[in-house]
Amino acid sequence: MSTTPRTLRLDGADNVIVAVDSLPAGFAVEGVATRERVPRGHKVAALPIASGHPIVKFGQIIGFATRDVAAGEWVHEHNVAMGDFARDYRFAEAAREEEILPLGAQATFEGFLRANGKVGTRNYIAILTSVNCSATVARAMAQEIERSGVLGDYPNIDGVIALTHGGGCALDVKGEGYEALKRTQWGYATNPNVGGVAMVGLGCEGFQIPRWKEAYGVEESDTFRSMTIQEVGGTRKTVERGVAAIREMLPVVDRARRTTRHASDLMLALQCGGSDGYSGITANPALGRAVDLLVRHGGTAILSETPEIYGAEHLLTRRAATREIGEKLVQRIRWWEDYTAANKMQMNNNPSPGNKAGGLTTILEKSLGAAAKGGSTTMTGVYEYAEPVTAKGFVFMDTPGYDPVAATGQVAGGANILAFTTGRGSAYGCKPTPSIKLATNTPMYEKMIDDMDVNCGDVLSGVSLETKAREIFELMLRVASGERTKSETLGYGDAEFVPWTIGATM
Repeated sequence: MSTTPRTLRLDGADNVIVAVDSLPAGFAVEGVATRERVPRGHKVAALPIASGHPIVKFGQIIGFATRDVAAGEWVHEHNVAMGDFARDYRFAEAAREEEILPLGAQATFEGFLRANGKVGTRNYIAILTSVNCSATVARAMAQEIERSGVLGDYPNIDGVIALTHGGGCALDVKGEGYEALKRTQWGYATNPNVGGVAMVGLGCEGFQIPRWKEAYGVEESDTFRSMTIQEVGGTRKTVERGVAAIREMLPVVDRARRTTRHASDLMLALQCGGSDGYSGITANPALGRAVDLLVRHGGTAILSETPEIYGAEHLLTRRAATREIGEKLVQRIRWWEDYTAANKMQMNNNPSPGNKAGGLTTILEKSLGAAAKGGSTTMTGVYEYAEPVTAKGFVFMDTPGYDPVAATGQVAGGANILAFTTGRGSAYGCKPTPSIKLATNTPMYEKMIDDMDVNCGDVLSGVSLETKAREIFELMLRVASGERTKSETLGYGDAEFVPWTIGATM
C-alpha cells in the first residue's frame, strides 16, 4: 500500500517547503509540481526565487539563490550560497524574569552530593594527563585496575577512566591554548561526577603539574594524587605507583552514596552532531522545550558550538539578560571570523558532507536548527571555553562545533549530564558525564537503535513537541539517578576527551 509523501512548511514567510519524505518528480506540493526528485529532509521551492534573492526557512534567511530558481525545483547547494546580510541583535529585547519553581515543587533525582555543594550523577576516578607523553602510562594504570577485578568490591564507583589527550607541550605557556588546557584539566578534576583524581605527567613538558596545582591551590590528598614519569623513575615504576595510589583511593571514593536532590542541581550540556534536515524540526526543538522545563525547575543548560550558531546569534542576543551578555556573544562570533580567516578557512566550511546529504545547505540553515536546542528562556551568561559555569538558567559557552571538543569544554564547565541530538547517526559518548542520544528521524533511530536513547522522529507523525520534551526531561532525571544510557552500555567516553588546541603547535 502506497503512502503519500509528506511535506512541511515551517513558517508562513518561507519560500521553501521541507520534504518530510522523498518526493518524486511531478509530485504536487501546495499546488506546485516538483521538477525533479527531492530527497527526504531537503527543500523544494514553493515559488519562483530570483537570482540573488534570499532563501527563507524558519522565517529566517538561510542563503541566497545563485541563479533563478523555478517553483518546484530542488533547493540545495547547486543553486544556493552564503551571503552577507545585516543582523538586528536587539540586545536583551526579549529578556524576562523566569518563573522558577520553589524547591518543594521541583522534580528530583538521586545524585552524589559533594563537599563543595555540587551534585554528581556518576562517581568516577579520573586519571588526567598533563601531556601526551604520559598517555600510555595513564591508560596502563586504568587497564591494570580493570584487569585486577578490584572494582567489583566497590559498587558505588562507576569506573576508573584514563582521560588522555594529544597536547600539553610545544605550546605558548602564556597563550590562549595553555589557558584553555589549564581550565579544562581543573574543570575535569572538580567536575561533580569525579570522586577522585590521579594526575600523571612526564616532567619536562610545557604544561607543568606543579604550576597548575599552584594556580588552583591543589594539594595532595586521599582523593588527589599526582606524579611524573621522570621523577618516579620510568614507565613501569609510574604505573605501579599510580595503581597503588588508585587502590588507596577506591575505599574513600566508594563512600559516596546517592541521595535525593532537586533538578536545580543538574547542569545539562547541549550537543548536536551528524545533523540533518530534520534536526531543527524534531529533536532540537523538543530538546529546547526540555531545556525550558529544566530551567523552570531551577537547573542550568549550556548551549555551545559557536560556529554552529553562526547566523542565528541574533536570536540569542535578543534573549540576553543584559546588553553586556549579548555583546559578549557577538565578540566571540567576531573572534571566530578572525580565527577562521587566519587559518584560511571560512565559517561556511560547516555543514559537513553528511549534513549536506541530510538536507542542510548552509551554516545559516544549520545554525537555526542548532540554536533551537537552547529553548526560549533568558540567556543568563556567556562563557569562554572550559570556564566554570556559575549562572543558573540558560547559558552559552564558546566552543568549536566539533562535538568531542565542544563537549569537553562543557564538562569542564561543570556539566553533569549531556543531551546529544543526531540525524545522520553519531558514535559518541562521554565520561564522566552520561550522554543521552536523541534521534531526529525514525529510519535512523530504527537502524541505529543500539546507539539511540530517544526517537524524536515521531514528532513528524503527530507526537507534540511538548510531549517529547516531557519524555526527554523524565529520561534526564532517570539517567541522572544512575540509569545507563546506550553510549554507556557500549563503552563510549574514554576516547572522547578532546581539549581544544588553540594556536600553533611549536
